[in-house]
Amino acid sequence: MAGTYGKKRLWRWRDNPLRRRDDIIEAWIVLAVWTVLTAGGAAAGLVTAHAANEVFAGQRDEREPVRAVLLDDVPFAATAAGGTDLRTATVRWEASDGSTRTSRTLVDSGLEAGSEVTVWQDGQGRLTAAPPGSTEAAVESGVLGAAAATALSGLVLGAGKAARWRLDRRRVDEWGSEWDLVGPRWGHQNS
Repeated sequence: MAGTYGKKRLWRWRDNPLRRRDDIIEAWIVLAVWTVLTAGGAAAGLVTAHAANEVFAGQRDEREPVRAVLLDDVPFAATAAGGTDLRTATVRWEASDGSTRTSRTLVDSGLEAGSEVTVWQDGQGRLTAAPPGSTEAAVESGVLGAAAATALSGLVLGAGKAARWRLDRRRVDEWGSEWDLVGPRWGHQNS
């Protein structure tokens, strides 16, 4: 049974008097699509995941936590899960160059003015989001790599499908032309 299936799948590659030029072209298209799909998808996924991981590592190296003082009261707001909600508030902190900075950032609700909070700053002393931890970065890198591989796969499969559709249209047109030649003679034999 496996031999029959293999013969059916590879019929375009075997010498056959009924094989057309378009069948050979289609066989090469299918081979190219699967080659690019497997090798290109894996490469795109790995390169994207590696690049994302480097970006996240750079964020972890550049960003640093600093202690800031809350300048406003932040009213308490409970979430549906029972935790506290994040609210925007003004904080003051000392940047790495020694200057005092003031800006707005997200903090836990329910804090009073004068409370100390931890904020993250970049290399220029601007407030920024906390960098992803190594586990979170690995997961995000993997997801981005899988998305890149999937996107490339979709493009390649779409291009292959379009090329095969064009070949099918050409085959139908050729069959129509051949039928225009043979069809009138066919009708005379049946009368």
